[in-house]
Amino acid sequence: MAYENILFQVDQGIATITFNRPKALNALNQALLAELSKALDDIAADEGVRVLILTGSGDKAFVAGADITELATFTALQAKIFSRAGHAIIAKLQELPVAVIAAVNGFALGGGSEIALACDFIYAVENARFGLPEINLGLIPGFGGTQRLPRLVGANQAKELIFTGKMIGAAEAAQIGLVNKVVPSGALMEEALKTARDIAAKGRVALRAVKQAINHGLNTDLATGCAIETDAFALTLASADAKEGTAAFLEKRKAVFTGKLQG
Repeated sequence: MAYENILFQVDQGIATITFNRPKALNALNQALLAELSKALDDIAADEGVRVLILTGSGDKAFVAGADITELATFTALQAKIFSRAGHAIIAKLQELPVAVIAAVNGFALGGGSEIALACDFIYAVENARFGLPEINLGLIPGFGGTQRLPRLVGANQAKELIFTGKMIGAAEAAQIGLVNKVVPSGALMEEALKTARDIAAKGRVALRAVKQAINHGLNTDLATGCAIETDAFALTLASADAKEGTAAFLEKRKAVFTGKLQG
């Protein structure tokens, strides 16, 4: 597939998707979402990919929200179809069997914040801005913001942000637990790649299992979550990566993980 609204590359086990509509501040339209969905499918099918980094082109925006020029033309039925498509793609992102880092290089508003929330964690530049401003348009978040934000920062913080539609800076976002790390603008991709390389060196079986255990366990009670962990632990112990990791420890050498999901 030829991409026109995103840039997609894979290098040494690290995939990078760059939202690439800089004149529209990388706003989400149906074409971009379709391309994102296809790229996520390619990543899921490629056992060589261990980590995905999402970022935006230019220095102003990660994703500045939905494309309002397109959104304003929708009927109620079209809006529901658009929302469902967005939910499906962002759920696909969240369930991707690799680690996903959002490298937020500017505005992450509306759908941009919702995409970042579905990543495993967020690094942001000092001048990044986050928000779910849909209420200022007489709307509400439509790509999972009302559900993922409260789960991450708590219901009261999420209600204040969504009810007011206000934007917050990277420092405040880090303070409330939305952002993991705030870095100078010139160092964002360097920091994201440094962490990505560290993660990519781990066993893919274990990475996949621990991501699923955390994500699925969060939606259950503690006892059920611990049962999910127990099953995942047993399965990872039977993997080739676990055999390599334990052998390397006993032999006092560095483990070399194959990344294979079987064998």
